[in-house]
Amino acid sequence: MAPSALLRAAAGALRRRGRFATSLPAISPLSHTPTSSPSPSLDPFLNPTARRHLITLSRRPCLLPPSSTSAVASSYYFERILLPASFAHPFSTSSRSTDEDKDKEKEDILPSPPPLMSASWVDKWLPEAARPYAMLARLDKPIGAWLLGWPCMWSITMAAVPGQLPDLKMLALFGCGTVLLRGAGCTVNDLLDRDIDPKVERTKSRPFASGALTPTQGVCFLGSQLLLGLGILLQLNDFSRVLGASSLLLVFSYPLMKRFTFWPQAFLGLTFNWGALLGWAAIKGSLDPAVVLPLYTAGICWTLVYDTIYAHQDKEDDLKVGVKSTALRFGDLTKQWISAFGAASVCGFALSGYNAELAWPYYPLLAAAAAQLAWQISTVDISDRTDCNMKFVSNKWFGALVFWGIVFGRLAS
Repeated sequence: MAPSALLRAAAGALRRRGRFATSLPAISPLSHTPTSSPSPSLDPFLNPTARRHLITLSRRPCLLPPSSTSAVASSYYFERILLPASFAHPFSTSSRSTDEDKDKEKEDILPSPPPLMSASWVDKWLPEAARPYAMLARLDKPIGAWLLGWPCMWSITMAAVPGQLPDLKMLALFGCGTVLLRGAGCTVNDLLDRDIDPKVERTKSRPFASGALTPTQGVCFLGSQLLLGLGILLQLNDFSRVLGASSLLLVFSYPLMKRFTFWPQAFLGLTFNWGALLGWAAIKGSLDPAVVLPLYTAGICWTLVYDTIYAHQDKEDDLKVGVKSTALRFGDLTKQWISAFGAASVCGFALSGYNAELAWPYYPLLAAAAAQLAWQISTVDISDRTDCNMKFVSNKWFGALVFWGIVFGRLAS
């Protein structure tokens, strides 16, 4: 079919579809001026053969430019010039590119979807009914259990017989107790903070804040955690039982401290490092102040370092809600403050190891732990939530370095 016939056929199709209010005259392919009306033999709406040929051409894909082959050339002209999908002007050859530009502009205006969060093992493996309780106990975030457990492991290992490994059964027992006590502490914290958590970006998805659990369900879950913890505590000696039970006062009071003082991180240090006393007592049946007090103090100073870094994630929300923290107390002087606490922590560890008569392998590993702590303090960006969280989580390696220093120092003594 000649191009002139195609032009006339396209004009007839447009006229039939009602694209224009007025009728279109016939178009000359050379001069683009009106010509006489098309003959019935060439009009596709009057000639069945021409209509079938036009439909066939319109359905062909147009991937190549016009060539010497008349069928391909006709399809190209019909698809790209005469009947594009949408156009501003009936015969504008730039209509399709204009639409593509508009689509790109819309893509630029629309916000990109948020990145998908990687699912934790809680979402992958636990039944749906158990997931809120696991989230309440922070089983998906084991860093808290590590930070609570390391002081216990330190003191148990320091109390070991010189030249021998620590009591593995006691390490396992305290490991289980750490997970339970940390979960109980998180449950208490969320119960007391259920009016605050929905207002803080980082905590608004917690079980009570999101409505996944009711306070009554939380209290029942807390009772089961404490009951299991009691079962572990009863396996220790009498002195350790009393000492361990007394830590519950700190566990229940810590979540309230941020409402009254800028030093809730200090109270967290008193709570999280109670194991430095309890671990020694579980092995020895008493306390040696020369060893456990410097160790306990070192742990408190260490907690002030990592939890102040952690608190900088929420400082804007804390100001809105009206709660307090060392991050707000120290402000722009945070690095100076936590540097002092870090130095005091390392000195406390050194004094405790010296009084416990640990051998020389303890001190190189303590120096490595001090370097790790110095790296945290010197490189942390307190205005970057992601960096603060990353430095906070890295403290599990600080605790591991101190632990292995104590192990090798005790074996070599």
